[in-house]
Amino acid sequence: MSRLEALRDDVAVLARLARGMPRRASHAESLGAFYGAQSAHYDRFRERLLQGRAELIADIALPPHAHVVELGGGTGRNIEFFGERIARIARYDVVDLCAPLLLRARERARLIPPLHAVEADATTWRPARPADVVILSYALTMIPDWRAAIANAIAMLGPGGTLAVVDFHVSPVRADAGRSQHSAFTRRFWPWWFAHDGVRPSAEHLPELCRALPRNAVVESTARVPYLPAMRVPFYRFLGRLGLD
Repeated sequence: MSRLEALRDDVAVLARLARGMPRRASHAESLGAFYGAQSAHYDRFRERLLQGRAELIADIALPPHAHVVELGGGTGRNIEFFGERIARIARYDVVDLCAPLLLRARERARLIPPLHAVEADATTWRPARPADVVILSYALTMIPDWRAAIANAIAMLGPGGTLAVVDFHVSPVRADAGRSQHSAFTRRFWPWWFAHDGVRPSAEHLPELCRALPRNAVVESTARVPYLPAMRVPFYRFLGRLGLD
């Protein structure tokens, strides 16, 4: 792809972002209207925006014949971060409400047989058998009932299973010891900036995850934002493990 073609595609995505998330009768319809025009360029643009996914997946311990569920998984791009370890995955369910993004996931599944696209609600859908790993990759901030999504993710894990989450966030006014403390500007700016597109960075998500799965490892960092070179958005990586008893 030439630089001119890449720039043209970016302009198409930015134009859709500028218009914001439309309001429709249902969340699924809003997602479809928002991402439909972006779906062809979704992965390439988000590659620069959604940081930490490769590192999160590299830290996931996969058992043999693993069953992986990704809630809010969109195009299924994240399975490719497993690289050669895809051979250890028996089934990879990508669950999403956005039909245009799932169409891309089904195209990807032609080359990656373990991948299965499921059009369903991340807060209620359950797999036929317990999952070894559940992933929420930049999805929690887009799910209105995010507490239900966390509870559902944990409920579908088998004993010793892993919940892996990466997402934008902001700190509380007074962060817990050992956690990043964000400035007042950061805490206010990023929720305002992303809200236009239906993304809700929150100070509550990470503490809730840590309470739900006390056996966890957390990494906090910041990432550049395309076409905003002076700005860095906070994000976290969370790996929590369900007890064996």
